[in-house]
Amino acid sequence: MAEPSPAPTRSNEPASTKATYFWGNRTKSCLCLILLFAVLLGFYSNVFSLIPRRQTEKSQSSPEAHHVQGRRESLTLSEGDGHLDSCRIPEVPRLLYPKAQLLKPLRVDVLVMTPWFAPVVWDGTFDSALLDVQFRNTTIGLTVFAIKKYVVFLRLFLETAEKYFMVGHKVIYYVFTDRPADVPQIALQDGRQVVVLHVGNYRRWQDISMHRMEMISNFSRRRFLREVDYLVCLYVDMKFSDHVGVEILAPLFGTLHPGFYAADRQSFTYERRPLSRAYIPRDEGDFYYAGGFFGGSVPEVYRLTTACHQAMTADQAQGIEAVWHDESHLNRYLLSHKPSKVLSPEYLWDEQMLQRPPLLRKLRYVAVPMNHTEIRSR
Repeated sequence: MAEPSPAPTRSNEPASTKATYFWGNRTKSCLCLILLFAVLLGFYSNVFSLIPRRQTEKSQSSPEAHHVQGRRESLTLSEGDGHLDSCRIPEVPRLLYPKAQLLKPLRVDVLVMTPWFAPVVWDGTFDSALLDVQFRNTTIGLTVFAIKKYVVFLRLFLETAEKYFMVGHKVIYYVFTDRPADVPQIALQDGRQVVVLHVGNYRRWQDISMHRMEMISNFSRRRFLREVDYLVCLYVDMKFSDHVGVEILAPLFGTLHPGFYAADRQSFTYERRPLSRAYIPRDEGDFYYAGGFFGGSVPEVYRLTTACHQAMTADQAQGIEAVWHDESHLNRYLLSHKPSKVLSPEYLWDEQMLQRPPLLRKLRYVAVPMNHTEIRSR
C-alpha cells in the first residue's frame, strides 16, 4: 500500500516570508482579542450602570418608596439627638481658664470615672465658664410633677430653680399637674418659661409615680423633641440650694442615690423577684440611681421612659409591682444602658435623713421637710 504523500510545507520558503506570516497571524489574533474584550467591557459596564438607575427610577415611581426615603433621611439627620445642630462640636471662643494638670487629678478622694469611661460629676471636676460657652445655644427642658397636694412645693421649687438652675441658659419648665389654677406665677429670667401640662391624677401616690414615665414618654414624642435639646426630670418636693448647670448634660445621665452611694451592690434595694421586668440579680449592678434626678437628650429620655413604661405595664399584667416602682425600673434600664454621665450625691441630698460627709463640698438639690402621710393623702 502506497504511503500518502506528505502535506505541502513551506520549508522551502524564505525566512523573511515565514516571519511575516507568523507575526501577521499573531497580530490579527491580538486585535481580535482586544476588540472582544472592549465589547464585553462596554456591555457589562452598561448593564451595571443600568441596575442602580432602574432601581432609582422604580423607587421614584413608588409613593411608598418616597415615604421610606424621606423617613430615612429624617432619621439620618436627627439620629441620636433632637436637633441637627446639637450633633456638632461647638466652637469655643478665646477664654482664659487654668490649664488642666495631667499629673495632678482634680479629685483623689472620690471616683471621677466609671469603668465604662463616664465621668462622675463632683465639685472641682469641671469648669462652669468653659461649659457654659459650649452649651450656649442649648435649650433645656425640666419636667416636674405637681399632682394633688404636691402642688404646694411648686413655688419654692421654681423660685430656687430661677436662682440656681441653668442660669444664663434657655429653660422651659414643664409642670405636669391636675391643678393648673394652683401653679404660682413667678418672675422668670429672659429666655425662660413655664408650660403647664394638665394631666389626670390617680388614687395612689405609687400610681402617680409609675405613670410619670408614661407621661414623659408621650410628651417627648408629641412636643419635647421639637422644643428642647435636653430633658432634666426631677421630683418637686425639693429645692435648689447651689449651682446646677450644663455640667450635668449628656446623652443619658443618672444620679447616685444619697442613701446608697457608699454601699455595696448587695445592699442596693433593687427589685429581686425574677418575675419582674425590673429584676436585677444580686451579683449585678453598678450603682443605685435615684428616681428623682435623671435625664439626657430628648431621644434618649424618650427611649428610657418608653422602656420603663412598657416594663411596668408588663409587670402589671402579671400582678407585680416593683419594690420601688418607677425607680426600680429606672435602675434596671441604666444597668443595661450605661449612662454617659453620672451625677454625684451633691445633686440629690436629704439633710434631714443623712449626715453630710466631708466629700460633699456642695449640696445642690436638697429635699424639703414634709409630712409624707399628709402630702400623699387626698
